[in-house]
Amino acid sequence: MANRPLPLVKRALRQYIGSMLFALFQGLAARLPSRCAVCHAWPGQPVCEACIGLFAQPRPRCTRCALVVADPAAPCQACNATPKDGSPIDAALAAVSYGYPWAGLVQEFKFQAQPAWARSMALLMRSAPWVEPALDAADWLLPMPLSAQRLQSRGFNQAWLLAQAISPAKARAQWLLRIRDTPAQSSLARKERLSNVANAFAIDPLRQCDLEGKNVLLVDDVMTSGASLRAAALPLRQAGVRQITALVFARAESTG
Repeated sequence: MANRPLPLVKRALRQYIGSMLFALFQGLAARLPSRCAVCHAWPGQPVCEACIGLFAQPRPRCTRCALVVADPAAPCQACNATPKDGSPIDAALAAVSYGYPWAGLVQEFKFQAQPAWARSMALLMRSAPWVEPALDAADWLLPMPLSAQRLQSRGFNQAWLLAQAISPAKARAQWLLRIRDTPAQSSLARKERLSNVANAFAIDPLRQCDLEGKNVLLVDDVMTSGASLRAAALPLRQAGVRQITALVFARAESTG
């Protein structure tokens, strides 16, 4: 009977050693030369300066939904037809459009267990127009939360890694919670997305006093229709958050 816990101890020890080796490998990999994931130039950064200059040039975007527009002084046609108080999100910022080569890199980041992409993506997000002033004005960076089921299957929350890389001092996990697991938004039509994420988010009751009257950046990797971000922003607004800005790495140009 006394020896029964021994296999559990051995298993825990193996997992601990494995995590240490993984951390060591990541540390060594960060110091080794690599090649650009886009043009494959060697040696280079994860995305070289030439590819950033070619594929990540700042573009004028709607200040309310981050879609590319011709006139940055005016909202896009859809936002212009919608009352400004019709959305709990006050502003939206994006680093790049969700297309080549960024769509493939986001897929690697999320679905092929490559969380190291967070640092490079966060750097591009910080470099996007109006992001630095928004960061200065923000009290907190809150990542879009994953459901417990999706977090378990993926192993990490990509939005949390981005928020940490952007501003570790202001990033806060578990303040905004996902209380209901839902089908992936990408598998649904626009109208279905709105109902899919309704009432899927909530605020940790112990953190409401930390949010009241504050400015929040709501961080995610991709914004498509914006339904998830708006659903997550609603309980923040109800908790008394003063200003909510969505900050995403990539913005899909087609919202259907």
